[in-house]
Amino acid sequence: MPETSRTIAETSAWDWGDLRRLRPVSREFGYDRGLPVDRYYIESFLERNRRDITGRTLEIGDDEYTRRFGGERTTRRDVLHVHGRNPAATIVGDLVEAPQIADATFDCIVVTQTLHLIFDIESAIATLHRTLRPGGVVLATFPGITQLSEDEWSRTWSWAFDSRLARRLFAARFGEQNVAVDVQGNLLAAAAFLHGLATADLTPEQLDAEDPPCELLLTARAVR
Repeated sequence: MPETSRTIAETSAWDWGDLRRLRPVSREFGYDRGLPVDRYYIESFLERNRRDITGRTLEIGDDEYTRRFGGERTTRRDVLHVHGRNPAATIVGDLVEAPQIADATFDCIVVTQTLHLIFDIESAIATLHRTLRPGGVVLATFPGITQLSEDEWSRTWSWAFDSRLARRLFAARFGEQNVAVDVQGNLLAAAAFLHGLATADLTPEQLDAEDPPCELLLTARAVR
């Protein structure tokens, strides 16, 4: 049998099981099943870099991660939110400008799954750079392979990223030598995430398997 014919025959005979479906298991990124797959990689990234989360910190939306991974190393935890309806916010504003935040204010800024929602992302990264103290660190994550959200942020979802774009954006402001971009995920984890499965639906070995072309989640550590 020619190679092409054999490949087609094998594909048509593949047992897709419960994944032979046109709709995902969950439209909530897996939150309704447990910890979403992308959050596993986000939290692993923050755990690896927890020593950076120190001093005065800024986080977007709430301070869950700076509190959890910074703990007693943090001296003050600020929360930035775009509107004042968030009771956790200590600063109301937009990363695109944020003139109310003075230069060189923070030792660490944690920005998870946020920058893709900002159309003028270059200005947002400039704000991150400006408001960091010398030697301060930004820990940022971006969605790669993903569903699109259907929540309040769906109207502002502006960008899709790969590792090259993430590196280029941060290096343009922080300098190539000060930026480390990494990718997380593999084929199975990406398929599970697209279907809305959760971390509990996979084993740690399946989650931790490396497959660089499957960029489920992108992480960036940038030092001013």
